[in-house]
Amino acid sequence: MLAFLPSVVRGILAALLLAINTIFWCTLLFAFALVKLLLPLRAVRTAIDPVLNTIAASWIAGNSAWMRLTQRARWDVEGIEGLEYRGWYMVNCNHQSWVDIFVLQHLLNRRIPLLKFFLKQQLIWVPVMGLAWWALDFPFMRRHSEAYLKAHPEKRFEDLETSRRACEKFALVPTSVMNFPEGTRFTPAKHAAQRSPYRHLLKPKAGALALALSVLGDRFRSFVDVTIVYPKGPPTFWDFLCGRMPEVIVRVRTLEIPVKFSDGDYATDPGYRKGVQRWLQNLWHEKDRSIGELLGEPPPDGDQTKSRTSVMPSR
Repeated sequence: MLAFLPSVVRGILAALLLAINTIFWCTLLFAFALVKLLLPLRAVRTAIDPVLNTIAASWIAGNSAWMRLTQRARWDVEGIEGLEYRGWYMVNCNHQSWVDIFVLQHLLNRRIPLLKFFLKQQLIWVPVMGLAWWALDFPFMRRHSEAYLKAHPEKRFEDLETSRRACEKFALVPTSVMNFPEGTRFTPAKHAAQRSPYRHLLKPKAGALALALSVLGDRFRSFVDVTIVYPKGPPTFWDFLCGRMPEVIVRVRTLEIPVKFSDGDYATDPGYRKGVQRWLQNLWHEKDRSIGELLGEPPPDGDQTKSRTSVMPSR
C-alpha cells in the first residue's frame, strides 16, 4: 500500500511501527510474566503460559500488518496448507538472515502453536525483546567454540541441559519448538571456514534437536522442515524494513519423526547420537539440493548431495 514511498521513508515507518507494536504487546506480556515469576507454581504456569503465547501471537500479527502495509515482496510459498493449530511441532529451518524469523512467524503464526526458538545467550540483552524471550521461556544457549570446549570439557553438555529444562517447560502447553541446526547465519566466510560439504548450508548441529526429540518426541505431531530462499540474496534487516526484499521462496514439508528418536540420551548414548546426526545430515543433503533447484542451479557432478536414506512424509 505504501510502496510508492521512498525506501528509506518506508524503512523508518516500518521501524516505528515495529517499535510501537513491540512496546504495546510487551507491556501486557511483562505484567503476566511478573505474576508467573512471583508465583512459581505449576498451576499458575499452566494457566498463564497460554495467555503469554496469545499475547506473543498478537504481536506477530501486528508485525504482519505493518509488513503488508510497507512491503511489496513476492512470496512464493508451498506446503503450509495442511498444518493444524494444535499439538506440538518440531520446526527445522536453514538460517541466512534475521529476516528469517519474521518470514517464519508471518507464515506460521496461528497455523501452528507459537514458535519457541533456541537463542544465543547474548541475545538476552537485546532491549525489550530479550526480556520478552525470557518471559516466554525461550532457551538461551551459550554455544561455546570447539576450542573452548577442549579446554573446558565439563561445559560440553551445558547447552544440552539448558535445552532439556526448556523442553520440559514446553511440555505443559502445545508449542512449536523452532531450531536452526546451523547455529548461526550462513555467510560465505563461515562456509569456507567450516569446509562445509554443502553448497548453500553450514554444517548442522544435532544437539538441541535431539534433546527436544528425546523430551517431547512422543508429543510431536510431526517434524516441519522449512527451506527459505532469497533469489536476490539474503536481505539485511534494514533492507527488509525498507522493502528491499524483492522475493522470498519458502517450501514447507511435514515429515514423520522416527519413533526410535523419542527415547534416547544424546549426551551418553553414542548410537543414539550418531543416529540423530545421520538423519539430520540426510535432511540437510536434501535441503541443499532443493535450494539449488529453487535457484535454478544445475546439480553438482554425480549429484553428490543426493540423500542416502529416504525420509518418510508425514501422513
